[in-house]
Amino acid sequence: MYKRTAADGERYCGIFLNFTRNFLREMYTKHEQHRIPANTPKLKPGVIKLPKTAEITSLFASLTPFFDPEVKPQDDFMHLKLQEGLLALLHIDKRFAPTLFDFNEPWKIDILDFLNKNYMHEFSMAELAHYTGRSLATFKRDFKKISDLTPEKWLIRKRLEVAYAMMRENGSKVVDVYTKVGFKNQSHFSAAFKKQYGIAPTAVAAII
Repeated sequence: MYKRTAADGERYCGIFLNFTRNFLREMYTKHEQHRIPANTPKLKPGVIKLPKTAEITSLFASLTPFFDPEVKPQDDFMHLKLQEGLLALLHIDKRFAPTLFDFNEPWKIDILDFLNKNYMHEFSMAELAHYTGRSLATFKRDFKKISDLTPEKWLIRKRLEVAYAMMRENGSKVVDVYTKVGFKNQSHFSAAFKKQYGIAPTAVAAII
């Protein structure tokens, strides 16, 4: 924990740049010049006070308009700013490269969080394992710890739950729902829906 104190009574404002693992992998591929020798030491854990370089000053100056909560930056713009921030760090100290581009440690993301955000997409088991940072065997083992269902059945149930809510709460029609939640055809959706809820999806829409 650290204490933030405003200077001369001014409102405190902070800018945080979060480099995700996927972003760092993308940048590692693009910037060949930062693949420095393997014997380059890493930075020691802890807080690092950065020098006031021209790159850092320019980066933060360009981000100050977004202190206004009404101003929302576009995703492509922020992606460029993340690249700018990363390059600024790499130019400050060569030890940032082996520290930030270290992909040797096992990396996992929360399985349910990933599935809840991506349930509408078609994934093979191997792809689910890859995107959550696991081997196929580890993914299967970890999934058993969080659900009695197989990943395929879990996804079907999730899609049906979302579809039911869309029809029940928003009055959405069956024809507008099934593709949005990830079903390829209406007949498969209707059969799965009736199996789970005991009624046809059109009956839910009719109730609305």
